[in-house]
Amino acid sequence: MKTSKDPRHLERIKVMQELFSFAFSKEQKAENRKSQLILSNVADIDNWIEKSAPKWDVSKINRIDLAILRMAVYELMVEKSNPPKVIVDESVELAKEYGSEASPGFINGALGKLISDNKLL
Repeated sequence: MKTSKDPRHLERIKVMQELFSFAFSKEQKAENRKSQLILSNVADIDNWIEKSAPKWDVSKINRIDLAILRMAVYELMVEKSNPPKVIVDESVELAKEYGSEASPGFINGALGKLISDNKLL
């Protein structure tokens, strides 16, 4: 059972925070290896996000939601080391903790469409 002290959860928080701060200053360097990998694949990741949330341009998505989505899409489409259900659950939990009231539903819907469209289950 996942807890707030789970090292994987804490690692995802760090990555999310780095990705969030990158939205404000593109000149900074990512310290976390996973953040670096996500940022090096950001064009592909954003393309997948646009396909899974077609009503939202990436530039219009809340920055914390975008950070969570980028991390989740990277884990689902590039890294592929965790089951999709785990990635979605963790992303929704982060959205509940750090996002707006609408964030969990938005994150869940976008990732659900991505999983469905790409037959990841």
